[in-house]
Amino acid sequence: MRHIAILTLVLGATACIPPGHDAYAPPPVQPQLPTDPAALGTAPAEAPVSTWQAAPVTPRARSVESGTYIVRPGDTLRGIANRTGAGSQIIASANGLAAPYVIHPGQQLKIIGGRYHTVASGETGIAIARAYGASWSDIVALNTLEEPYILRVGQKLLLPATSPSDPANLSIEQRAAAFNLDIDDIVTGSQPALADGAAAKEPSDWRKAITPNTTIATPASFSGRFQWPVDGTILSTFGSKGGGKVNDGLNIGVPKGTPIRASADGVVAYSGDEIGVFGGLILISHGTGWVTAYGHADKLNVTRGQKVKAGDIIGLAGDSGYVQEPQLHFEIRKDRKPVDPAIHLPKRG
Repeated sequence: MRHIAILTLVLGATACIPPGHDAYAPPPVQPQLPTDPAALGTAPAEAPVSTWQAAPVTPRARSVESGTYIVRPGDTLRGIANRTGAGSQIIASANGLAAPYVIHPGQQLKIIGGRYHTVASGETGIAIARAYGASWSDIVALNTLEEPYILRVGQKLLLPATSPSDPANLSIEQRAAAFNLDIDDIVTGSQPALADGAAAKEPSDWRKAITPNTTIATPASFSGRFQWPVDGTILSTFGSKGGGKVNDGLNIGVPKGTPIRASADGVVAYSGDEIGVFGGLILISHGTGWVTAYGHADKLNVTRGQKVKAGDIIGLAGDSGYVQEPQLHFEIRKDRKPVDPAIHLPKRG
């Protein structure tokens, strides 16, 4: 798997707590993950770039003044957005408008000022955040983005006021320091933007590379049932570990090379190792806001956009990332928030 040198040096490590090693400091050099070439059908050197690199983003935000707009005959919400430079969703939210966003001549609409980025074809949320040295989670909150988090070409995203005013002049170090990638960022910000009227590609029934600039449809529904991804010893449970440390999932000790199985039916949203703390990481989207995460893999056997069934082998457990013994870090998330896997998994005898 192709590494992103600068990115992997700065990625956050708050979501996964290496069990039993409270004083453990991450190694200075990221471990190299021996990714299974067959997962991509190509040699690692030829593997496609990440979705957030496929369509580089050039900072070109437009500043918009706060004010009031008087609706004219024939106006539409999108037309007003284009005329003012503000995002249509931001205008709707600020004025309490709901679909189908009916407006009337003479109506006064509040326009929220700030810097707006107009989404271009193939751009991802993460790439946009990186370009402006901003937090993608802040952009999600500001623009009230919701599942499946697919941007549309021409959509205007309000940028956080705290983001650098001149991101083009940021140094490489400043840009890297301002960008923090975590599981939530990949779940919400790795899908390339779609043109209006275009549909996301249906996921693959087999392991084959799907180009990183392709938007992939996510499951429309989920049964609500999960199964254990591995059978092993619980090294660290869900929740607070003291000293400000929190584990967003379970850490399960297993021998290196233990098969990791999909906990439920779904589509692979991510398979890679760009988040250093987790090493080899797989994210599976199950639909209706449910996502599972599988970290510290020694080998990845699936690729982005692949359909999986509960029980399918998706990789092999290992000790990649910031841990000192073979294990699986397993998370269940609902609507972006980690939930205790023990509540949703079958009781073990």
